Amino acid sequence: MGIFDRLFRKKSLQSVHSNQGWTSLFVHEPYSGAWQKNDELTREDLAAHPAVFSCISLISQDIGKMGVLLKKQKGGILVDAPIPEDLVVLKRPNHYQNWQQFLEFWMICRKLRGNAYGFKVRDVFGQVVKIVILNPDQTKPLISDDGQVFYQLGIDRLNSTESVVVPASEIIHDRENCLYHPLVGIPAITAYGISAGLGLNILKNSKTSFGNMSRPSGILVAPGAISEDKARAIGAAWNANYTGQNIGKTAVLGDDLKYQPISMTASDTQTIEQLKMSNEIICSVLHVPAFKVGYGTIPAGQKVGDLNEIYFSDCLQSPVEAIENLLDDAFDLKARGLEIFLDVDSLLRMDKETKMGIQERGVKASIFTPNEARQQFNLEPLVGGDTVYMQQQNYSLEALSKRDQLDDPFGKSAPNTPQNTENSDQKGQYQGVFKTENQYKSGQFVTHKGSLWHCEKDHSGEFSHENFKLAQKKWGDE
Repeated sequence: MGIFDRLFRKKSLQSVHSNQGWTSLFVHEPYSGAWQKNDELTREDLAAHPAVFSCISLISQDIGKMGVLLKKQKGGILVDAPIPEDLVVLKRPNHYQNWQQFLEFWMICRKLRGNAYGFKVRDVFGQVVKIVILNPDQTKPLISDDGQVFYQLGIDRLNSTESVVVPASEIIHDRENCLYHPLVGIPAITAYGISAGLGLNILKNSKTSFGNMSRPSGILVAPGAISEDKARAIGAAWNANYTGQNIGKTAVLGDDLKYQPISMTASDTQTIEQLKMSNEIICSVLHVPAFKVGYGTIPAGQKVGDLNEIYFSDCLQSPVEAIENLLDDAFDLKARGLEIFLDVDSLLRMDKETKMGIQERGVKASIFTPNEARQQFNLEPLVGGDTVYMQQQNYSLEALSKRDQLDDPFGKSAPNTPQNTENSDQKGQYQGVFKTENQYKSGQFVTHKGSLWHCEKDHSGEFSHENFKLAQKKWGDE
């Protein structure tokens, strides 16, 4: 603390919240003046809404599933790289969290607070040995007179931080929805707060209604005027005998008294429709498909894999890219030819059908080797499985062009007399039916078992598939 105080005590630092016309992001008013009436909604209240809780949990847990991968540039591509000794934090970020827990808490801070602050803890040699996520409510950005950015930290015993100002180089600041200032993220809760408050009120009213055996409040009506004392006595008797634990008892009314309910029923207020609308608004603001959190059905004709891709691109891709870029910048990795990636393939771990289809198409298209595909299913490599294979009837355009330039490219009018090509140096000529006693030069064509073959290498002796390549199958063969 003393070091940073001595370094920055002469600078005039201003909070980005000061005199900027900001409203509080800690308390949300469902209507104007609710705060004065103690009817405001705190962030904790809104996070207790089932849809909010489900969406935030889903997003944070899906991000947490993704392991941290370090890759390096090699021949124009990125390959897995071992973690250097000075990047030990990539194995475990701090002493009380693994990377899954770390990323989950990172996303919870971002989604509920709009900002996530990662503090780089250094040893006496200046090496980063830990990264801890600070309490967003106790951390705020500051700006100096010359426009430099600093951060005010709060007292945090778990993370061993004091009330100190640190430069921006020591903070990994992830924020979303910077609507009013580039250093302050606005949480999505700002947009869905009213809908969440509406949903909570509906649930509370339903609890009260069903707690009263679905019987609404009402009034006792007398046929004529009664004294105040008698009315008070009747009311006290009714509340004592027919409310609370006594609900359900048979009421015996005298003096022609009648009970008239005055509260609207659930059907009158369309409770289910209102609650459904509240859930849909929350899901739309957080970009989570409603069916992912149990508030909708899968659209007819849509594949789950396609919907998951939409969910990833609309909801998860932006924070994933942000985390990768922030970690790259925090350790200046790109200058070392290294990059950090989150393992998005982990999301397909349970979707084996999609995973199998991807690997199958990749092998057939000569993108993956068979052993690379087997590795995705934790299977041991096979001998010969490290080679990319293609079917032998696939030819380059250049080879097909050379074939088409022949007078008889498909050998339809092949001569009947055998040709000895031992002394022939003309490439590309048709040499008739293959014979073991002849010698063939690279570039020549022969007929063998009814199919046309191209000589790839000079050949003599028995027919060899290593030296001949199929140019045209026998007519009628599939």
